[in-house]
Amino acid sequence: MRSYKEHLIQSGKSIKEALVQLDQLASDAILFVVDTSDKLIGSLTDGDVRRALIKDISTAEKVDEIIQSNPKHINKNNYDIQKVIEYRNSNYGILPIIDEAGIVCNVINFRLLKSYLPVDAIIMAGGRGSRLAPLTDTTPKPLLPVGDKPIMEHNLDRLALYGIDDFYVSIRYLGEQIIQYFGDGKDKNIDITYLEENEPLGTIGAVSQVKEYKHDYVLITNSDLLTNLDYEQFFLDFIKNDADISIASIPYQVDIPYAVLETSANIITDFKEKPTYTYYSNGGIYLFKKEILESIPKNTFYNATDLLDQAIADKRKVISYPLTNYWLDVGKPADYEKAQRDINQIKF
Repeated sequence: MRSYKEHLIQSGKSIKEALVQLDQLASDAILFVVDTSDKLIGSLTDGDVRRALIKDISTAEKVDEIIQSNPKHINKNNYDIQKVIEYRNSNYGILPIIDEAGIVCNVINFRLLKSYLPVDAIIMAGGRGSRLAPLTDTTPKPLLPVGDKPIMEHNLDRLALYGIDDFYVSIRYLGEQIIQYFGDGKDKNIDITYLEENEPLGTIGAVSQVKEYKHDYVLITNSDLLTNLDYEQFFLDFIKNDADISIASIPYQVDIPYAVLETSANIITDFKEKPTYTYYSNGGIYLFKKEILESIPKNTFYNATDLLDQAIADKRKVISYPLTNYWLDVGKPADYEKAQRDINQIKF
């Protein structure tokens, strides 16, 4: 994966040096001019260079002479997803991401990304995976291969595809293997912080270790899921409903092979001939307003269901997002075999 720094050129460099960089970028040919601290100054395309040459400006001149000032950009810690969608739909293909000091901290490319969601992601990867033994005797379940890469990498790459670049990963069982495999995430243009459990903290207890989030919204997912969920639509539905929590839910149909009697006080009021009932189960993927997570007790065994129960009791708005995309919980040997069959058929 191309490092975002390949799109940066320092103020004072020559137009000829810029041409060399633009040529290397090929179809992604745009540069962002920065000072010595990587603070954004302007942008430069091959079109700017062509116009300079028409004006007989020498390629030995500095790029500063021909840059476009005040280029479109996104403020990492303060932006509206609708603005991102507007840029994308207006064919602003490549945009710099700047921090509060104006320093370029990433560059996003909508040829490669579907969105840029203002969300932190937490991947829960500390479980033992005992049902998949002996495969998990020496390998943590998140690193079990599905197709050409580990289960967890499918999850992480899918989230990164939607522009999520701030990750936390909870680890415990054989966690050092996960750290060794993913490192700090820089080779994927993301940032990974690890949350280490010294003892089991339940399905969400490790989240209490996060000291500060980059965004106001947090997505939490199990590491052993395979899904092609559209995370932008999941987020837009969350915002539209002004939810505090949204749970990706899996439709589960139950076919009753007999006529069902509707009764009241032992009086039959209706017949339903062999009805089908649809129920929704927890898909292990959640969106939260970050303040909801502040109620998780520190260093205490605590499950996601405990947090949901408390939120409902507190009259928080907890909604369901029916997931109609592909979804598979790789928990048992039969699920793992299915994942190996499905991986080449499902578009991730």
